[in-house]
Amino acid sequence: MANKDYYSTLGVDKKATDDEIKSAYRKLAKQYHPDLNRDNPEAAEKFKEINEAYEVLGDKQKRSNYDQFGSADGNPFGAGAGGGFGGFSEGGFGGAFSGFDEIFNMFSNFGSRGRAQSENSAGDDITVKITLSFLEAALGCKKTINISRIEKCEHCHGTGAKNGSDYTVCSNCNGTGQARYAQNTVFGRIVQVGTCKTCGGKGKIIKEKCEHCSGNGTLRKTKDITVNIPAGIDNDQVMTIHNGGHANGTNNQAGDLHIVVSVREHQMLKRDGTNLYITVPVPFLTAMAGGTILVPGINEKLELSIPEATQTGSVFKIKGKGVKDLKRDTRGDIIVTVQVELPKRLDRKMREALQSIKGMDDKETYTKHKEYLNKLNNL
Repeated sequence: MANKDYYSTLGVDKKATDDEIKSAYRKLAKQYHPDLNRDNPEAAEKFKEINEAYEVLGDKQKRSNYDQFGSADGNPFGAGAGGGFGGFSEGGFGGAFSGFDEIFNMFSNFGSRGRAQSENSAGDDITVKITLSFLEAALGCKKTINISRIEKCEHCHGTGAKNGSDYTVCSNCNGTGQARYAQNTVFGRIVQVGTCKTCGGKGKIIKEKCEHCSGNGTLRKTKDITVNIPAGIDNDQVMTIHNGGHANGTNNQAGDLHIVVSVREHQMLKRDGTNLYITVPVPFLTAMAGGTILVPGINEKLELSIPEATQTGSVFKIKGKGVKDLKRDTRGDIIVTVQVELPKRLDRKMREALQSIKGMDDKETYTKHKEYLNKLNNL
């Protein structure tokens, strides 16, 4: 059984920096989050693989162990084991142990399996989806979420025993929930630590079960929790509340609560990151003579001055009036594109005024029209 290639799982090189590993993890975690891939049953398994890889590569000590021994737990043969194998070489086995690499990989994975058991000791995660208005996401808010989750039984304090005390410490593991098991191999006797089979990892033997949780140590409860939504959160982003998921009956360690955010669009503004975009129709006379126009902000109306002879497609920026950055105390901008609107009809006075202006036309000010006439005259 070959070791897992965590670098390939995250799609990074073995020389990748911590920031590169973190960036790759965040991108993949969002891409394969189960709640965003309900029609893809393989996404949940991929999501687990990504988290397992990041737990190792995102920790300097675990990554060092993994790079050196193939396991985040370090040398599977213990301190000094390297010297015991120092005299062996691949050629020294001459083919009698042609599967040496495979066997060694199997031993190296002992630590990986122990880690997997430790990871699985936490309860299951919970994923919920909430919908925010544009303003709630941009300004931040408090949201009350109703969840059903498995929690530690308050009557027995999670022990599963009546009154929380009617139990004895497991003599096989001395209350640790972990026991040592030996295995004879071609390299000698290998000791592996695993879940105690006597107490099932609980570390105690219950004499009389708690009547409220039937000895499980946990109860399912439905409750409302209040969540602080940070200003600037965006559509499809995931908030994680550690230990907010289901409790595990073995050690009452809780999983995480994942909150997937959906943001409704603004009626007029389009968001891209922290910037907001809008196209504003501007009357012809205002565009020609210059003036001010009103632009919607997040929770206000803003005045924007435009110069005379403003053309369709002209872009203006209102700095610092966009959405707050989640990581920094800065705000994006509002980007305004002008669309000059001609009148649909003219009354007599307007027509006369335009005719008088038309007579004073300076064709040099209309560069595109002048270029058109030059091409026309050269036909």
